[in-house]
Amino acid sequence: MVFIAFFLVPLARLALIGGSGPRGWSAYTAVLVEPRYLSSLVATVLLSAATTAATLVVSGISGVFLVRNRFPGRELLVAMLTLPLAFPGVVIGFMVIMLGGRQGLVPELTDALFGERWVFAYSMTGLFVGYLYFSIPRTILTVMAAAEKLDPRIEEAARSLGAGPLRVVRDVLVPALRPALFAAGAICFATAMGAFGTAFTLATKINVLPMVVYTEFTLQANVAMAAALSFVLGAITWAALALARSVAGTSVAAAG
Repeated sequence: MVFIAFFLVPLARLALIGGSGPRGWSAYTAVLVEPRYLSSLVATVLLSAATTAATLVVSGISGVFLVRNRFPGRELLVAMLTLPLAFPGVVIGFMVIMLGGRQGLVPELTDALFGERWVFAYSMTGLFVGYLYFSIPRTILTVMAAAEKLDPRIEEAARSLGAGPLRVVRDVLVPALRPALFAAGAICFATAMGAFGTAFTLATKINVLPMVVYTEFTLQANVAMAAALSFVLGAITWAALALARSVAGTSVAAAG
């Protein structure tokens, strides 16, 4: 009953609203037909995919390193890496402005060094930096939890058979961490697809689907189109999560 009341009923209501506008049910295909909606969808998917790829690389390397190495200040470093979990999207957007806005740190440095101010906060680059900032903490915790279960003897066996460092990473570490990487990557992708607070804070030149939904709902008063776009956005996100679950499997090399 809880599943029906809090998931199926609102979702069905959203789908009905999406087909109740002047466009009718063709509103659901508008995202693939009209250039404005299609460009925002493509930009959102590409941005989410880029965020996911960069996050997995950074979190994978950092997570394994932190699990395998003990050094003074390690706990503090882990705490600092997970600190962004406490920040809402609006705060992260403001931090990106402080970093790459017109009066931010990076423009000040580039002006002093090269005589030109590099302002990136109000663009896809700024949004990518913001998404990367709040995606790494979520992913690195998952990677660290999976890396703690790995059996180091498997890597030692691979080295004893002549495998170099890169081959050990490619043939042992990455396959062993694959379920965790797929799971964390799917969550990262889904979060980036639907993130709104950071995009809203930096929305000068940003055309992503959550901002288009907001514009249709508030500025255009086009509730039906906003509902249809929201449904499409949710369907794409759900498909990504389902694909990750089917591909990842559940096996992780366990410690013995």
